[in-house]
This record gives sequence, C-alpha cells and structure tokens, in this order.
Amino acid sequence: MNRILVIAEHAGGRLNPSTAKCVTCARAIPQAEVTVLVLAADGAPVAAQAATLAGVARVVHTDNPANAQPLAAVLAPQIAALAGPYSHVLGPSTTFGRDLMPRVAALLGTSQISDIMAVDGDRRFKRPVYAGNAIVTVEVTSDKIVGTVRVASFEAAPAGGNAAVESAAPAAGIPTHTRFVSVSAGKSDRPDLQTASKVVSGGRALGSAENFEILYRLADRLGAAVGASRAAVDAGYAPNELQVGQTGKIISPELYLAFGISGAIQHLTGIKDARTIVAVNKDSEAPIFEVADIGLVADLFQVVPELERLLGAG
Repeated sequence: MNRILVIAEHAGGRLNPSTAKCVTCARAIPQAEVTVLVLAADGAPVAAQAATLAGVARVVHTDNPANAQPLAAVLAPQIAALAGPYSHVLGPSTTFGRDLMPRVAALLGTSQISDIMAVDGDRRFKRPVYAGNAIVTVEVTSDKIVGTVRVASFEAAPAGGNAAVESAAPAAGIPTHTRFVSVSAGKSDRPDLQTASKVVSGGRALGSAENFEILYRLADRLGAAVGASRAAVDAGYAPNELQVGQTGKIISPELYLAFGISGAIQHLTGIKDARTIVAVNKDSEAPIFEVADIGLVADLFQVVPELERLLGAG
C-alpha cells in the first residue's frame, strides 16, 4: 500500500480546485491510499469539502492561529512532522505549492520532483522540460517522494466521496523568524486564472493598460478569467498575476481566447493543455496560429467590440 499525503490549497474557507487535481494524480499511483492534509486556523470547513472528493480515504486538519496565512516557512515544518507514515507527499504546482514543497523536501532530506504530469508507477513519473518541448521520465530511488503536480495535466477528482475527518497536532514548533505582515491583491469577481474554464488573454498589441479594459469587459460577458502575455505584463499593460506562460501561470481552460498575442514559445508552454485555443492577430505569420484550433487574421480592436455586441444581442 502506498500512503499518499496531499497538501490542500485553500483560501477564504474554500478548497482550491488544484487540490482535487492533486487527488487525481495521487489516485493514479498504484495501490494508493489518499489522505488530504488541511493546515488552517480553523480547518474544519475546508476539511469537510475535501472529504467529499472521490478517492480520498481520510482528511486530517491541523488548526493553529499561525496557519491563518499560507506561509511556507510556517507550514513546512508541520507537514514534515506529519509525513512520517506516508510514502508520497504531493502539492499543487501553483504559486502556493512551488513555494511550500521544496521546503518540505528539504526538511525530509529528499529531493523534489517538479511538475508531475503523468504517473507511470509508484516511483516513475513524467514531467516536462525545455519549456514543455520534451518530456522526461523520472524514477525516484529515495524512500519518501515529494512532488508538485502539474494541475493542468489532470482532471479534478469528482465529488461523491465521504472520507473520515480527524484533527491532528504535529509535534513541530512554529518558527518565529517569518511572520505575516500584509497582503496586497486586486479584488475581482472573475474566476481564478489557474482554474477558470474560460480565459480571455491579451498581448502587447493592446498598446496600453487602458486598452486592456476591452478584454475585461469581454471576460465579464463570458464569465471568464483574464490573462496576459509576458510582453504585455513587462510593458505595464497588465499586472504580474495575470501572466500566462513558462514564467507565469500554466493553465488548462476549456476555452482560451488570445488577442494580439504572437505566441512566443514561453507563452505557448502555459496554454498547451487548453482544450480549445482561439487566436486573433493581424499578423498571419504569428506562431500562435500553429497551435490555435481557430485562427482569425484581423484587428482585435474591431473583433472584440463585435464579439461584445453579438454576446449582448444573445
């Protein structure tokens, strides 16, 4: 039996969909028994949500006021203290997981596998390299395996589970050298970029931050998240948290609408798992047309208002 510990990502009392995708990865490991660990100030509500995921055998929540904010330096020692009985410790390859899991691996005295995209066995995994242009198979020889899961490569585990929920207090001190000061984040009613089923994204061709407003309006019509290319972010047209690509967010929406994005390899890495890619660009030779399911050579400043008009008429 392989006992798998999945670290839950959550915010505002809600379980992040990345956790359900980690559960799917964990279930692909032969003879897996999956436990979800929730670290929070009051983890019971999130634990109850995790317990409904199909394939989860047990949910453990560790409550501590210090866990109110997801500080990697605070969470990692607690995870390491609870990881003893488990053969695998998995977290999502999101901003949260990328910050946390290397610390967990270091505390456990092992190396980390990053961006697991497929499971070939209990110790063999596939992961992308060279901006996703090659896939390598990695075999782990250490006793304990720590990894991050490329959430774009896995479907979310469905509801329907009824796992047992229990609390635990790990025998690990809370470090005092790191403390939460404040967080500044833009508030939006739009879906989270990393988990949205529809994404409207813009590139440098938008020309200004003011022009990006037309994409925000279109996204609101569609109920979509908004993304941006690195060129648009570097130019100051969109905030950093909207960047899609190798150095931004890796996403897998059902629909990806790209306006004025040329399609640099670093950007394409971030959208390879999108189900349908629609590209609008004035340059008929733009590389993004090579991967687009639907391509339109046109001026985005004419196409976007027309789409808005048609959506409004519907």
